[in-house]
Amino acid sequence: MNQGLHAIENASRDEIVALQTERLKWTLHHVYRNVPHYKAKFDAAGVHPDDFRSLADLARFPFTGKQDLRDNYPYNMFAVPREKVARIHASSGTTGKPTVVGYTQKDVDTWADLIARSIYASGGRPGDIVHVAYGYGLFTGGLGAHYGAEKLGCTVIPMSGGQTEKQVQLICDFKPDIIMVTPSYMLNIADEFRRQGMDPAGTNLRIGIHGAEPWTNAMRGEIESAFGIDAIDIYGLSEVIGPGVANECAETKDGPVIWEDHFFPEIIDPLTGEVLPEGSQGELVFTSLTKEAMPVVRYRTRDLTCLLPPTARSMRRIGKITGRSDDMLIIRGVNVFPTQIEELILRQAKLSPHYLIEVSRDGHLDSMKVDVELKPEFQFASSAEKEFVAHDLQHHIKSYIGISARIEIVEAGGVERSIGKARRVIDKRPK
Repeated sequence: MNQGLHAIENASRDEIVALQTERLKWTLHHVYRNVPHYKAKFDAAGVHPDDFRSLADLARFPFTGKQDLRDNYPYNMFAVPREKVARIHASSGTTGKPTVVGYTQKDVDTWADLIARSIYASGGRPGDIVHVAYGYGLFTGGLGAHYGAEKLGCTVIPMSGGQTEKQVQLICDFKPDIIMVTPSYMLNIADEFRRQGMDPAGTNLRIGIHGAEPWTNAMRGEIESAFGIDAIDIYGLSEVIGPGVANECAETKDGPVIWEDHFFPEIIDPLTGEVLPEGSQGELVFTSLTKEAMPVVRYRTRDLTCLLPPTARSMRRIGKITGRSDDMLIIRGVNVFPTQIEELILRQAKLSPHYLIEVSRDGHLDSMKVDVELKPEFQFASSAEKEFVAHDLQHHIKSYIGISARIEIVEAGGVERSIGKARRVIDKRPK
């Protein structure tokens, strides 16, 4: 990979628009020919790929949502034969059914290029040591960061998440220059340094590349002052490719730059679906421009933000994400829907559908508690029986959703009732 900037990163707006238009034409034809779901949706909307002549025409095409991916689980959104798929990742979905993402070898290479570009924008250079503390496996974070760091020519430490004491030991012993990890876990690592009587600012680290969860500039300040590093924001989502859809530049730290040669962004009104003018606050929508195995057309991210003009690169930036247009929670980098919890509760014969999810911040890490009532006929269950039911639900939440939760079995009527829409979530995390 070229160790400097790619030419496209400094291209004119006209050059970027021309490239996006050409690649969008290819994508629309590719999905129409090869994905029955898209052909049916385009036909139902009365549009054909030939109707696309300029970027404004994309607004005529239907949206893709997470439910479309679930309805076509596992492989029916693929635009190439399954044998051509080199890698499969998945993000947490409803119980037992994650949203599946496929990559051809070319897609894997493109993704690695984009992460390498992102690390370079963050201030990383070939020869740097990169400590990857994102989770490996079906989650796109760990392997995405890993392949990108290798592509840039870095030395990779594939630590993965957890084992905080060992994280500290390896940071001290291996002396990495860069760490890639969620921002909340980065602060947890800082606490572990202090617990061991060490100053986190005394490491070799100079760059932290943080994503997978929303974070504030106040948290950036806390990380930077603790470690004496540049804390950089990386953005992505599995359904679009994974991390590396957008990344901040170290010289400006003014919002992630969207790599617009591979992803076309729109901001829409989340209620009407209307495309909003540049600079408006709304829901972020992406169309992939180069993905072979599983392109997405107008994928609704549900993230509420705005598009900002270019600064350090010639591509537009994402403003701070202010919330979501659905009820999804992001807890320690894991996507959690209240309906997922509800499905697991309803699988338990002794539990009622009355529950409340409470999310709070325990130190620097998010924690989740679920209050749930027993059915009336089981109200007089013994403490041991209640403990068994709670442990069973806790086990299923961890197994299916991938997050630890504290379960509290409460008395009948212990969960507040509502005459309107039930309040399922109390989010006590600082905004």
